[in-house]
Amino acid sequence: MKDSLRILTIGNSFTDSLTHYFQSVAESAGCRLVFDRANFGGCELERHWSYIAAEEASPICRIYQSGRYKLRDLLAKGWDIVTIQQASHQSWRPESFQPFASNIFHYVRKYAPGAEVVIQQTWAYRADDPRLMPGGEWGIDQSGMYERLTANYRNLARELGLRIIPTGFAVQLSRAAEEKPFTNYDPAILETLRWPDLPPQAGDVVGQCFYRKDPESGELRIGRDLIHLNCRGQYLQACVWTAFLFEVPVSAISFVPEELDDRDAAMLRKVARRAVEEFKQETRQG
Repeated sequence: MKDSLRILTIGNSFTDSLTHYFQSVAESAGCRLVFDRANFGGCELERHWSYIAAEEASPICRIYQSGRYKLRDLLAKGWDIVTIQQASHQSWRPESFQPFASNIFHYVRKYAPGAEVVIQQTWAYRADDPRLMPGGEWGIDQSGMYERLTANYRNLARELGLRIIPTGFAVQLSRAAEEKPFTNYDPAILETLRWPDLPPQAGDVVGQCFYRKDPESGELRIGRDLIHLNCRGQYLQACVWTAFLFEVPVSAISFVPEELDDRDAAMLRKVARRAVEEFKQETRQG
């Protein structure tokens, strides 16, 4: 067990989701967390490396944290863990990882030599994402996305000798553990619904539907976020990160958000435990 960790993420919105519950979950397990982010929404490994290269090419260029820091200055703040990951929309494409992941890894090792670099495995989108639907532009379904991104992260971990935080595996396990799993629907239903009705969205830790006003017409229209974790997924992610990085039993986590049912939260903690234990075993065997 590790009582205290300083963690920096070099990522995107798939680590921004940790801001909701990670601190509370870690503290409830008796762990002290200092958490900061070098994130940009949708930021691929290639784009992160382009930002680093631009900063290194100019003494006055500062891009990270709203232009307040160079990444090297953030790295110099003394971290125990620095995480990297691919942007979700590129995660299933093996050609998108290198040489950018290796470049970032060596850059972190240079400016934060005392930190362990760890990969976060991202997750597959909800099944109703148009890119994963039959005839979608990617030509893969949810299972195909998960299998491909997992293979890519495993290959990267083997190449660089890094551990993987199995967030994506936990998401897949939670989908299999649902008493009433998410059921896909005909997208045509979106044209028939009126406020406050929404399409089916229960049974998955990814995605949420909502109404928002069209700025031109003033009409309320249904919006769908089919890629990010909802509050259930954010709790699951926080539990996985806490159990994996602090090496504490999930049973030590006592925090439950007000938004979650106690029974549901217990199920998600159980899933987090399985993810950390079973993915670790698969990694050793692989």
